Amino acid sequence: MTDVLGWRALFGVLGPSTNTVVQPEFDDMRPSGITNHYSRISTPDANAVSNETFMNATQVIAENVIGAVDSVMTCSPDYLVMGMSAITFYGGLKGANQFEKEIVGRSGLGVSIGSHSVASALTAYGNIKKIGLLSPYFPAANEQVKNYLEEAGYSVIKDLCLKCARWTDIAKVTEEIMCEKIRELNTESVDALVQVGTNLPMAKLAARLEIELDKPVVAINTATYWHALRANHIADKVEGFGSLLVDY
Repeated sequence: MTDVLGWRALFGVLGPSTNTVVQPEFDDMRPSGITNHYSRISTPDANAVSNETFMNATQVIAENVIGAVDSVMTCSPDYLVMGMSAITFYGGLKGANQFEKEIVGRSGLGVSIGSHSVASALTAYGNIKKIGLLSPYFPAANEQVKNYLEEAGYSVIKDLCLKCARWTDIAKVTEEIMCEKIRELNTESVDALVQVGTNLPMAKLAARLEIELDKPVVAINTATYWHALRANHIADKVEGFGSLLVDY
């Protein structure tokens, strides 16, 4: 017997308790027969005023990931999807692989994490070497993302960080600001624009900017959910979120 609503797959989604964007964006991308089951990683709302306080706040999330894994496993999911991006980039490729290994080892399931999902998305597009990077982070976290991407074979030509002090503030960044920053990052030498930070509501906006700028604009929530679908041999085309979910 199979789950009546999730007859194709049950996805266990892991995200910070302060995150209000991942759950609705993933649900908007959900094909029929896939159900998402959000497990909140307990974390206080950050009060970051410096690189050090920002990085320390992300480590609190990292320390509570396993508890969220254990919680969501009680609904017997088929696959896990990571709805928190920063810590998946820390330590470059080695750090990302170790993070993935810990989740797989604890759950016995496959998992899509933000860092590897973005790299896979860029590979799928092909002919991408130089990228612009937008995040809600502080500079120290951007450096971790840049290090990962460069180890994965990409050159980060320019990056911008919004320095959001509180996790809940990330979800309040307006479309006007996001558009302004993406356009600022866009130059003729940039092959693609990448946005990280899963509480930044950019999935649908990235699709519109992709048309305007005539190049890939990769929102991390789109890349991660796309990766989860394709890893489970679910090839549905999902409109409204850019070419990644339609053409790849």
